Amino acid sequence: MKIAIAQLNPIIGDLSNNAQNIEKAAQLAVNKNARLLLTPELSLCGYPPKDLVLNPSFIENLSIELQALAVKIPPGLAVLVGTVTKNPNANIRGEKQLFNSIALLENGSIKQVFNKRLLPTYDVFDEERYFEAGRQSNFFELLPNSQTSQTLKIGVTVCEDLWNDEEFWGKRSYEDNPIQDLVKYGVDCIVNLSASPYSIGKQKVREAMLKHSAERHQIPIIYTNQIGGNDDLIFDGNSFAVNRKGEVILRARGFQTAVEIVEYNQNNQDLDQSYMAEFSQTEEEEIWSALVLGVRDYAQKCGFSQAILGLSGGIDSSLVAAIAAEALGSKNVLGILMPSPYSSQHSIIDAEALVNNLEINSYTLPIGEVMKSYDSLLKPLFVGTEFGVAEENLQSRIRGNLLMAIANKFGHLLLSTGNKSEMAVGYCTLYGDMNGGLAVISDVPKTRVFALCRWLNRHQELIPHNVLIKPPSAELKPDQVDQDSLPPYDILDEILDRLIHHHQSIKQIEAAGFDYAIIDKVVKLVTRSEFKRKQAPPGLKVTDRAFGTGWRMPIASRWKLD
Repeated sequence: MKIAIAQLNPIIGDLSNNAQNIEKAAQLAVNKNARLLLTPELSLCGYPPKDLVLNPSFIENLSIELQALAVKIPPGLAVLVGTVTKNPNANIRGEKQLFNSIALLENGSIKQVFNKRLLPTYDVFDEERYFEAGRQSNFFELLPNSQTSQTLKIGVTVCEDLWNDEEFWGKRSYEDNPIQDLVKYGVDCIVNLSASPYSIGKQKVREAMLKHSAERHQIPIIYTNQIGGNDDLIFDGNSFAVNRKGEVILRARGFQTAVEIVEYNQNNQDLDQSYMAEFSQTEEEEIWSALVLGVRDYAQKCGFSQAILGLSGGIDSSLVAAIAAEALGSKNVLGILMPSPYSSQHSIIDAEALVNNLEINSYTLPIGEVMKSYDSLLKPLFVGTEFGVAEENLQSRIRGNLLMAIANKFGHLLLSTGNKSEMAVGYCTLYGDMNGGLAVISDVPKTRVFALCRWLNRHQELIPHNVLIKPPSAELKPDQVDQDSLPPYDILDEILDRLIHHHQSIKQIEAAGFDYAIIDKVVKLVTRSEFKRKQAPPGLKVTDRAFGTGWRMPIASRWKLD
């Protein structure tokens, strides 16, 4: 029996478009003689719909669209569709009004509904805000048709339902284990419909986890995942299947829509070997694919076809420009050079070289005279004070104003270019270089920015060589370099990783060989900069701990890390 996996890229709230894509996938599945089609979690409305589900009309329209889709499914094909359904017992039992559900569509009607049991509330997830947990795991019987004589008992799980194997994790995060429950029912195969966001290396964890579960319970598992960018989240797809031995026998290509086929062999009651896409060769390749997809989808789903960014001749803006050119096409990217009296000649040359290498559009707006106007206007108020951070930041704010004006005038998406290291310690200017509709590399540390640019240059020079070798500088005063204010980035990024990703204390970081004074300074900068991060544009998430929807730190706090 052939089972199709539809790796789809839904647009949140665009119910008719999402339904059409499911219908197209259903037709492809029929053309490949599939008996069952799997689609991702909440495939009909897109994940995560967030507070849209609190709108009663949204839920009603979902129900109407689901009923209409059921009628359009080709005869002989069963389809599992992710949707939201009402909880009929909510008011009686004091429960949430909705379920995160999977609907089984076949022969023109909704045959069965399965409700997600494990509702994550960590990191970017907040599902208990909206949904009631399903009370039990369930299965359905896939009856024979003209293509097959076998009946399959298929257990249905939704995303997090897979992530509670105490043998794999060394603990249970939830009371229930849906996989164990389904095994007790004697199912032939388990399917999982997911919307699992991307982070570096996550696919290897998914595959290891499912290999363990399949081998432990001697049951094949098929996993389908959403792809696409939705706000700060990127979904990588990488749908796959494992046989009873825990061997990966199918893997769809990451970061692309796809419909793949896996076949259940009744003779050995297992899945046969199928298509195997390769893993990304390096983490840099993986991150690049994620960021390009994130920019492309954010722009298109928000109605932008062109992007603008400031080009300083530095490493960060160079990388963002390259990502934008790949995502939107070179002709749709406008780089603005805004040299000041403190800008070095080599930075201007480097920015111009980048423009030529990427074949993007550019325009130069010198800001020297504008700076003089600001100085003249503020002179009576600033009299008797010394040149300092306020005057330095004026340059960034002038540039930010110019970029916003151009973006506003021509309807471009403004991309901000700050990296994670800068966002962490506040080495960025509110209403200046932080201006933008999307922070492309705000979850990419400075050292990783350099690594990505070196990887990008592996075949030809896209990022000018001088950009890779010169000391990073904001160039807001004469001979300025970042290390005037910050530790070397290799040291800074290691401290930040221990602090942000591993929640280590100052004592633990010091025990790892770092200087106490540097650690203390970094911790204070991170704490004091929270107000800036709260006002930053959404940033694409590529790690397991980003400054986005999953980062919930207070601004007004007197807690001191020890």
